[in-house]
Amino acid sequence: LMIKPGIKVQNAEARKLLAEAGSQVDEESMIVRIPEQIVLKALETVPHEFFLYDYDGNPTVQYGGDAVQFDPGSSGISILIPETLEHKTAETADLIRIIKVAESLPQYDAQSTAIVCHDVPKDIHDLYRLYLVMLYSKKPIVTGAFTNKTVHQMIDMLAIFAGSHENLRNYPRAVFDACPSPPLIWSNFGAGNLISLARAGVPAEIVSMPLAGAAAPVTLLGAVTQHAAECLSGIAIHQLAHAGSPIVWGGAPSTFDMRKGGTPFGSVETAMIDSSYAQVGKSLGLPTHAYLGSTESKVLDMQAGLESGMGAMIGALSGINMIS
Repeated sequence: LMIKPGIKVQNAEARKLLAEAGSQVDEESMIVRIPEQIVLKALETVPHEFFLYDYDGNPTVQYGGDAVQFDPGSSGISILIPETLEHKTAETADLIRIIKVAESLPQYDAQSTAIVCHDVPKDIHDLYRLYLVMLYSKKPIVTGAFTNKTVHQMIDMLAIFAGSHENLRNYPRAVFDACPSPPLIWSNFGAGNLISLARAGVPAEIVSMPLAGAAAPVTLLGAVTQHAAECLSGIAIHQLAHAGSPIVWGGAPSTFDMRKGGTPFGSVETAMIDSSYAQVGKSLGLPTHAYLGSTESKVLDMQAGLESGMGAMIGALSGINMIS
């Protein structure tokens, strides 16, 4: 897939890195054909294990092997009010409440920038939620930037807390999600984030999202294959930017409900794709991540408990290092 049809890389610097390494690049279409040897060389330099550190500098979260840890997931845009069963737009007070709950639960090994706060300007959404987590929590953080500009500002924020950029490189507190766009596209923003994180030595977590039946083949095996191509091409870009920087084989795939145009994250097929792609990542000796423990229920009921519990269990039995 990385040669035929190739990967669309919309970031000029990433195309340059791939071209210099020996990839065939069509600048007009932005299609890059990545030969096997580039990917194999990148896989040789990826760390098989690394740690995230807490506020006090203790190695708290292990990426690699069969360690299993949980964080609260990310980027919720609305909140369900349990008393009235109405939705409201997520705001600062909601994120602080989630952070405090996750901080108090030992079952959560890490925090996440769990929701987007709509009571601040859009330009600082990603910075602001990281700021709140750093203010109210001592746990390691799963986060992500929304632009190529703010990723540098978020790295600077973490470096202030760490004492220096060098300390942040040696004792990272956060991992940043970086997302390809299905099918087989690395956007200017996604590839730009990979390059910035690699050069800063801050761990990156590829979140490939093949939607089986929409933006990926309808079969689970086809979706897992596309996931692998998106992750391997991302690892190639990342390691060409700075060999040896930590990166995670992660994702948030789903099946696609063609009747309703929805993405059933709580379905068992979604968990099957997750545990399958994690097996691929483990076969390559890479740290793993998945979005699991979700539900299709719209209220807190038995279905919500069953689906989220079973999803979390399948992820844990699969030995996925970080389950969002």
